[in-house]
Amino acid sequence: MASADLMDELLCSICLSIFKDPVTLRCGHNFCRVCIDRVLDTQDESGVYSCPECREEFQERPALMRNLYLHNVAERFLVTQKEQEEITGICCTYCVDSPVPAVRSCLHCEASLCEKHLRAHSKSPEHVLSDPSTSLEKRKCSVHKKILEYYCTEDAACICVSCSLIGKHNGHKMESLDEASGKKKKKLRNVLQKLITKREKTEERVRSLEERRRKAQEKAAGEAERVTALCTDIRRRVDDLEKKVLSEISRQEKEESLSLSALIHQLEIKKDELSRKMRHIEELCNMTDPLTVLQEPDTGDLCDPEEEGGDEDTGGHDKQLHDGDDLDVAVISHTLHTLCEVITGIRRGIYVEGPADILLDVNTAGNHLLISDDLKTATCTEEKQNRPETAGRFETYNQVMSRRGFTSGRHYWDVESSRSGGWSVGMCYPSIDRRLRSLIGNNKKSWCLCRYNNQYSVIHDSEEIQLPDKISSDRVRICLDYEAGQLSFYELCDPIRHLHTFTAAFSEPLHAALRVFWMYIDRHYVDNWVRIRT
Repeated sequence: MASADLMDELLCSICLSIFKDPVTLRCGHNFCRVCIDRVLDTQDESGVYSCPECREEFQERPALMRNLYLHNVAERFLVTQKEQEEITGICCTYCVDSPVPAVRSCLHCEASLCEKHLRAHSKSPEHVLSDPSTSLEKRKCSVHKKILEYYCTEDAACICVSCSLIGKHNGHKMESLDEASGKKKKKLRNVLQKLITKREKTEERVRSLEERRRKAQEKAAGEAERVTALCTDIRRRVDDLEKKVLSEISRQEKEESLSLSALIHQLEIKKDELSRKMRHIEELCNMTDPLTVLQEPDTGDLCDPEEEGGDEDTGGHDKQLHDGDDLDVAVISHTLHTLCEVITGIRRGIYVEGPADILLDVNTAGNHLLISDDLKTATCTEEKQNRPETAGRFETYNQVMSRRGFTSGRHYWDVESSRSGGWSVGMCYPSIDRRLRSLIGNNKKSWCLCRYNNQYSVIHDSEEIQLPDKISSDRVRICLDYEAGQLSFYELCDPIRHLHTFTAAFSEPLHAALRVFWMYIDRHYVDNWVRIRT
């Protein structure tokens, strides 16, 4: 059987490729296991199974029997086909009956040789051997038909001996092919090294961009989660405020309704009494017996003594009506004000950059402040640090500033403190006095939130505002909107709570600033610290 005919017998009728793991149906036709499984899976929906080759139908999904013999024939055919493809690359010129791979080519004979014919080949110098090649004519001079042996450096061309002696390359500088090839390889290696370096830089750039893309995706996911949580919190707050206001309105309406009902009942009784007296007087007026009329009490006695005021009585009822005809809108106004604060807090807090990288500047730290190695924690200590006296160091208070200053944009940073003790956190100008009245908050160049004896206040220019609500969390967020001139403080609880916002026209860079108070418990010194959270 011819190779083409054999290959036709080894083709799967579904994928039209050589069988891979062939299986047989009851009807005798063969298919690749993957191919027939895919066909039967599509037939599962209709419940009717049939052979793709002869269309024979089966009541149930047919069992697949592996055809081991056909599998071995297909594998052997593939191996043979691969070997033939390798052989037909460059074959021996003299092996006519069957193709045999060539191991060398003779430039003089312009023939390729297998191992057998190579052993019988001439060993004379003019018979130059090279690696197997199908283009032997390219290795000879097109003019003199001689082997190319030299390289003309002036014309950058490979030439034969005749070209160098009598040809157009006579008198030119020559090099052997090996020498010229070595020089070119050296240049190519230099070029290759440069390309390798460029590729490494390109790969590094790709990795960097992929990392940026990953971080951008993570940031987007985080921002989406934060906005979702924020909107959920907003809806919860608005719902709570709505329930509170509606409940208050309902309560006031019930109280007002009861009050008005009682007043209406009193007036109805009064109206009935007046009607009775009016009928009695009308009866007296219609009597013809003067004695009976005169014996009745005076008409003034028919009225209650309390009602002798006349118009004053009406005015009293009018006053009661006036006092009860309006709802108390104070609660509603307070709720709307609270809602405005929520919205304002959201506007200030949502559109900010990521957390600012705040590092404490040891060169500004007071000598009773211990600064951690990561420049994130300031701890008040009894042990003096003996740092050199400089113009930038706080001398009289346990304070420290950040290295970084902000001159634009929106930024925030979080702080965490020890559960007891006092501290001040905020921001200041770098021009703040470091020697005399340098306490943050007690001048026009600094703003802070302060905790002292578990009381919280905000301070600027020595003006202190006590915060009415208790702060239970040990973590605080400071938000800066430089262009808007706003410095805000938030309690990091669930949900986050706005504490206070300073408004100012900032004129210098703003640096984070910390102050840690001395703390004694039972006459013993206790470490008190403030840490910047990242």
